[in-house]
Amino acid sequence: MNSAKMGKTYRHFIGAPLALAFGMALTSVSMHAQAVPDAPTPQAPRPMSDMKDQVTPGLGTDSSQSSPKTPQTSSSGTQNSGGDGAAPSSRAPSAAGPDEVQTTPPELPEPGKGVEAGVTVFRTYTNFVEVPVTVKDSKGQLVAGLTFRDFRVYENNQRQQLRLFTVDPYPLSVAYVIDQSLTADVMAKVNNSLGAIQGSLTPYDDVAVFSYNNGAKELTGFTGAQSHLLTAVLALNKATGRDEGVPVNSGPLAGCSITSNGSCVDPNLQQGRSAGGPVMNIQKEIHTLNDAILRAAVELSKRPPGRRRIVYVISDGKEYGSKASAKEVIKYLQTNKIAVYATLVGDSARWGEGYLSRFHLPFQMNDNILIRYAQATGGTLEAERSVNGIEKSYAHIAEEARTQYTLGYISHQPAIDGKYRAIEVRVDRPNVEVTSKPGYYPTAQDVR
Repeated sequence: MNSAKMGKTYRHFIGAPLALAFGMALTSVSMHAQAVPDAPTPQAPRPMSDMKDQVTPGLGTDSSQSSPKTPQTSSSGTQNSGGDGAAPSSRAPSAAGPDEVQTTPPELPEPGKGVEAGVTVFRTYTNFVEVPVTVKDSKGQLVAGLTFRDFRVYENNQRQQLRLFTVDPYPLSVAYVIDQSLTADVMAKVNNSLGAIQGSLTPYDDVAVFSYNNGAKELTGFTGAQSHLLTAVLALNKATGRDEGVPVNSGPLAGCSITSNGSCVDPNLQQGRSAGGPVMNIQKEIHTLNDAILRAAVELSKRPPGRRRIVYVISDGKEYGSKASAKEVIKYLQTNKIAVYATLVGDSARWGEGYLSRFHLPFQMNDNILIRYAQATGGTLEAERSVNGIEKSYAHIAEEARTQYTLGYISHQPAIDGKYRAIEVRVDRPNVEVTSKPGYYPTAQDVR
């Protein structure tokens, strides 16, 4: 046997055991490798649409929810479901438990940014409700220093979680409505007090002026509160009022107090009727207060958001002859977030008589309908008889409207259903008077 053949035979006897041993080692390694999980393979970023089960709007991510695991393919060709044998799609993420009312503080903007927060952040919700609140003590002084923990807001008897709380002053959009059907003496006091209107306002406010007697009239559209145009309008549109003596031609105060079958016993005491000749029909007093408030409210509804919308009435509150009813006007005010404030003058400002004038006698004109407007919109009234008192009331009411607490919440009701929603605001303080709007009608005017 030559050397080449001997070398080949040697490699054959030696190589076979080595190959057998190497194969057994590979088999052992392969058997042990099945117990080791595969390393995660690189994955592309998951789309945001897959996060809808993990992110709750307004609450962020839930730490108790585990992110769904991506199925992995093992060396045996089966999918790894995370070790529990169930497919990921069959395991629903844990639902967040119901939140307690006001467990987290509302939006607390920095000083000076409360108006901006209420406009730019919360206006995106069609069911966001803004509630201005005035709090006074037993002496009628404004109460300051309250926090959101002192307030409880209920809508349709269900407590709401506050989403906004600010004490920042709001700029005012004020529509002044001046009664020019007052008696001459009262009208003179009102005329002398009009110069104090601008002193109660700031350069950030804007003002429009309306008047009414037998019909509503716009004296000027909205202009700067400190503009010369407003000064000129208030000075040039002063009225003389009506005569105090009102003639009568019937009843016990008429010229003939003794009648028989509707005719005067002595025809010489009463012209017309039994004596012949023309009969004088005295025209009734006309006070179109409803029409004037509605016209002012229509202009106010066009003002931009982020402003307090106010109808300020200077009147005795009498109403007769308007085309619009008080119920219709109040609904329009509640829909457009407009409050009615007023300075009562004349008969409604007299002690005792002013209180009785709030009650409406059947078949008679309304002697003071402003109390209904103020209560339905969250405004207030002040009764003044002197020029000095009327001037001070302008400043008091403007300060009250500007420095209110502003609460905001997202209603639990459908965004827009056209139904009236009652609001109640409670303050956890003794001996305080809380003034706010008692309700509202939802509207889509703030949708953006």
